[in-house]
Amino acid sequence: MKTVTIEEVEHIAFKLAQMKLSYDEPIPDFSTRFPNILESCLITPSQQDSGKDLYPSLVSKAGILFYQMIKSKPFENGNRKIAATVLLVFLYKNGKWLKADTKEFFDFLEWVAQSPAMLKEQVLSGIELFIRSHLVSV
Repeated sequence: MKTVTIEEVEHIAFKLAQMKLSYDEPIPDFSTRFPNILESCLITPSQQDSGKDLYPSLVSKAGILFYQMIKSKPFENGNRKIAATVLLVFLYKNGKWLKADTKEFFDFLEWVAQSPAMLKEQVLSGIELFIRSHLVSV
């Protein structure tokens, strides 16, 4: 399974989010990200325990990546837009895409962002359901 790299976040996802997604929320320069938080978000989907993937499927990997990018807030601003773009880049690299209405996707982003941390497992289940329900092949 293909992953998203720091360089891709900077050169693809970050620039794309900065150029194409504007909702009264400016995105600061990439160099202002908080040290090691982005790196942690990107490696989480590949985590293992006793040699077994904690997130074994494409959907579970995409779900935890999306959740971590939103909740860990690796940037000063624009985390939801960058999280959405990183999710789409991850899916595209793995031959998939999300076919969802823009408003529905935006509302979904807001729901995840506003969810309480104590409901992480339920939110992850909701993210996976959303992804599965809208996943298409490229």
